[in-house]
Amino acid sequence: MDDRLESIIRSAARTAGKRYEEVKRAYREGHSSSDGFESLPRDGEGRAKIVCRRHVERRAVAIDAKGRPACFDPDHPDCQGCVEDIREDIVETW
Repeated sequence: MDDRLESIIRSAARTAGKRYEEVKRAYREGHSSSDGFESLPRDGEGRAKIVCRRHVERRAVAIDAKGRPACFDPDHPDCQGCVEDIREDIVETW
């Protein structure tokens, strides 16, 4: 590979890396201003209205202080992903 092409590739990679970090930081800052699972939509009984990743259905569930829905199964990967989504405030709701 000639020096000029290598320089262009390195420059493009650095630019992409810097842009990625900027976007990641903006995303974190945007989510840190919210109050996480406390901001989830609720039904009349105060249960969070989320879409279950495991069963792919709408559910109204209680969320505990650790951000886990009442139906949480610690051994199931979909449930683990759901809890991560709730904590990051990106869980699908209805």
